[in-house]
Amino acid sequence: MKKVEIVQRIAQELGCTTTKAEAAVEAILAAVKDALRQGEPVTLRHFGTLQVRAKRARMGRNPKTGAAAAIPARRVVRFTAGQLFQQTVAGAGQPGGGHRPS
Repeated sequence: MKKVEIVQRIAQELGCTTTKAEAAVEAILAAVKDALRQGEPVTLRHFGTLQVRAKRARMGRNPKTGAAAAIPARRVVRFTAGQLFQQTVAGAGQPGGGHRPS
């Protein structure tokens, strides 16, 4: 699913214009980016958590030539899926909406 499809679905479900739905999606994404840039985790209940992790510098190898190469330290985003999200995806092919009984 692409962002434009998400915008169209939100517009349809809320009964608003695609322009307003796109503005809402852009505002959400900007808030998530700003929080991650500042090192804050972003938790969406029943969906999951996005957080920034630091990776240390290390030595790697070029797979083609075998030559050593320095890989610099960097920050990466890690997503951890929430339990309900995992259950929904795992049961996606099952009848009844994918929710497992408790």
